[in-house]
Amino acid sequence: MKQLDDFYLNQEEPVKGIFLALKEIILKQDENITNTLKYGMPFFCYKRKMFCYLWIHKKLKKPYIGIVEGKHFDDPFLIQEKRSRMKIMMFNVNEDLPLEEIEIVIQKAVNLYKLGIIKV
Repeated sequence: MKQLDDFYLNQEEPVKGIFLALKEIILKQDENITNTLKYGMPFFCYKRKMFCYLWIHKKLKKPYIGIVEGKHFDDPFLIQEKRSRMKIMMFNVNEDLPLEEIEIVIQKAVNLYKLGIIKV
């Protein structure tokens, strides 16, 4: 847990605050969601199966949520770029987080596992 906590605490503001807020938003969506550090990134798992993560876009320097099975969604706020499976939801550090959109996409991602579309 210490490495995971250090990841969040070592981020510079405003990314640190955004990541901490996103962590809380994601974790409260379902009691089976856990947070762990994999590949040096905070990943969120549903029943031990990775479904999303937090990271910073290399070129744009913006924080985002990566949805592992994003290819299943057509939401206009999700960006695929050159990824075949994942999509990302990027955030502007100067704007409030779009709470409703975040909760919708996290619930949709969790439902892929709950409904058996993606095996747990």
